[in-house]
Amino acid sequence: MRSHLLNDTTAERYRRSVTEGIERVAAKLATTDRPFTGVTVDALAPRIERIDLDRPLHDTSAVLDELEEVYLRDAIYFHHPRYLAHLNCPVVIPAVLGEAVLSAVNSSLDTWDQSAGGTLIERRLIDWTNERIGLGPAADGVFTSGGSQSNLQALLLAREEAKPVNEPGDNAAKLRVFASEVSHFSVKKSAKLLGLGADSVVSIPVDQDKRMQTLALAHELERCERDGLVPMAVVATAGTTDFGSIDPLPEIAQLCAQFGAWMHVDAAYGCGLLTSLKNRDRLEGIERADSVTVDYHKSFFQPVSSSAVLVRDAATLRHATYHAEYLNPRRMVQERIPNQVDKSLQTTRRFDALKLWMTLRVMGADGIGELFDEVCDLAQEGWKLIVADPRFDVVVEPSLSTLVFRFIPAAVTDPAEIDRANLYARKALFASGDAVVAGTKVGGRHYLKFTLLNPETTADDIAAVLDLIAGHAEQYLGESLDRAS
Repeated sequence: MRSHLLNDTTAERYRRSVTEGIERVAAKLATTDRPFTGVTVDALAPRIERIDLDRPLHDTSAVLDELEEVYLRDAIYFHHPRYLAHLNCPVVIPAVLGEAVLSAVNSSLDTWDQSAGGTLIERRLIDWTNERIGLGPAADGVFTSGGSQSNLQALLLAREEAKPVNEPGDNAAKLRVFASEVSHFSVKKSAKLLGLGADSVVSIPVDQDKRMQTLALAHELERCERDGLVPMAVVATAGTTDFGSIDPLPEIAQLCAQFGAWMHVDAAYGCGLLTSLKNRDRLEGIERADSVTVDYHKSFFQPVSSSAVLVRDAATLRHATYHAEYLNPRRMVQERIPNQVDKSLQTTRRFDALKLWMTLRVMGADGIGELFDEVCDLAQEGWKLIVADPRFDVVVEPSLSTLVFRFIPAAVTDPAEIDRANLYARKALFASGDAVVAGTKVGGRHYLKFTLLNPETTADDIAAVLDLIAGHAEQYLGESLDRAS
């Protein structure tokens, strides 16, 4: 079995095996004509269940053949221009190359003696991102597994910086976190994980553009103060998951300064604007944040996972620091040995930073920004198409690259029936494999969602998928009328 270990004696076998795998994937990408086959759980599950994992095939080609049957053939391919559902981007080739390198070398980014140059590359990318945000010379941060972990760590730091937890007794019940009603669910999940009460997250209403209402935020902060509670943090969102909306960051920053609240900006989606050639001003005010979440695996076109949490004051990262004699003893700090585990909630951690490093060194930041600007422009085209189409109602003009809309039949007025028609259209479209779209609720009603992150998607693709949605919805309504008659 030693012949399977990657080392100096098996380098040629490694080259052959990986090349064969790459060729299979490349062939699949080249011939995929729709984002999904429409396979059902009931059809796919038995194929996987019947594989006896205790009886290996002992042959790479045979395993790749099997993988074709259980995964590659029916995978959902984000690179296809009619994948329009979630915040999944097509990935750039330099990043995929970086993924291959980091997996083979297998550095662990927790300590210097497991990563060496990997540590310095990650730190340089953190500095680069902070420079793009404008957090200042004392800024720092660390790569994470994704936006949820980044938000959790940011709120951990905010909790520890809040005054009540530094006073005698348990005052955590006094802490409050403010976030818009369309903020990411990880804010509430983080509050629970941090031991805060069920009422700790105060939901702030949004305006017609799905942006946090700062007047309502001000009223809630004042109420918090009157009630003897502590405004631990305000979470502003720069790119909400459902609408791509960007909260009014400058006004929120002013309120945070006034009431002494930590300002966290969840820019997991909107961080692509940091490289934008023409839309960077949409992030005005982000430079005043105490912490920022960025997901490079959304709008930087990186493979999952690639995220980071950035902080204005590097000293606040001490709240995540623990020292273990076997790993990062305190003496290493005095010896100026850089250990990233000192900043991270994770211990063993992949060298995900290499993917972004390769991307910047091959394409440059402007290249990333150009791609993200393309999808933002496409969203504007799509919005104009939907606004002009009497079959649909669109919720809000896009700030980034998301469109939320609803099929509205001319002959049906029952909102519940319209809900069912939209739900049916989404499911039928997915089952056909012709396109993949997402769904959400707005005002208690069911809506559909395009998340446009593929520069290869065109306005013609959007128009074609709209026609498919309308066709499925009309089919459902026609069958519904037949059943009722």
